[in-house]
Amino acid sequence: MTPRGSRGLARLAFASVALLLAAGACRSPADSPKEPPPVEETAAPAPAANLPGVDSSSLTPREATKWREYVGELLAPCPDQPVSIAQCVSESRACGACVPAAKFLVDRVRRGDARAQAEAAYRARFAPESVKSIDVTGSPTMGAEKPAVRVVEWADFECPFCGVAAPILKGLVEKYPEQVQLVFKHYPLSAHQHAENAARAAVAAQKQGKFWPMQKALFEAQKSGLDEPNIMKLARDAGLDMKGFEADIASEATADSVARDRKQADELGLEGTPMIYINGRHFSLEHFDLRQDLEPWVALEIELGAGAAGAKKN
Repeated sequence: MTPRGSRGLARLAFASVALLLAAGACRSPADSPKEPPPVEETAAPAPAANLPGVDSSSLTPREATKWREYVGELLAPCPDQPVSIAQCVSESRACGACVPAAKFLVDRVRRGDARAQAEAAYRARFAPESVKSIDVTGSPTMGAEKPAVRVVEWADFECPFCGVAAPILKGLVEKYPEQVQLVFKHYPLSAHQHAENAARAAVAAQKQGKFWPMQKALFEAQKSGLDEPNIMKLARDAGLDMKGFEADIASEATADSVARDRKQADELGLEGTPMIYINGRHFSLEHFDLRQDLEPWVALEIELGAGAAGAKKN
């Protein structure tokens, strides 16, 4: 192959990954996007043109007007501070998330979000009521044992978006090994022929302490296919005890484990895979981008957690 041809293939591969990330998630044929919940309007005083600690200089005059409306009308992210974001920042209220919230809205306005989009993203990221309790008992984990940030992912091994997300999520753990824990949960979609069996294979590998090598192998084998012979080959290559693996992959306990993960995701309203929660907040691929938003979200969680810990000590 000529160098020019190699470069062309590289560009094509990069574009394919970018399209996957932009598309967001795998959906079952029965799934359809749901309308976001209605936004509650809140009355608040008009904010100042600028807020201390918040750089809005990148905004055009029209964008700045929109941003001032948002920070003047949306409530601060701390439930014990029933004031607008603008008032919270201007008065230096005891809410460490207020300045980050105002900065967050600068970014959403600069991206060109409509008001409903910006507010939905803000509520997902900062509203106290958006935090969900997630049971991770028995799920495979990677990273910190006592995490400041817990990232929980539901995934399907035949979903190409999940395949793209896997190394990105692993990279978070590698960057923040003492702060971040990654938790994996299964959601094999009915539209994917081999997804259920692949999920069971991963559970069976987990019983032998080799979940993560098997998880990586399953995602990397998407192109060659995840039919039963290929899954068995992956298991042998991973060094699994095949007699135990074959028994576990067919067991009722393994099927129940996958079903529990699926049920939990359904209760949270899963619309597609991957579905990601960070410290109980939904990192919705409808509103957020894996490459652009994931690492800053996690870094802020670590920062806010450290601030809260410092405040308790004092």
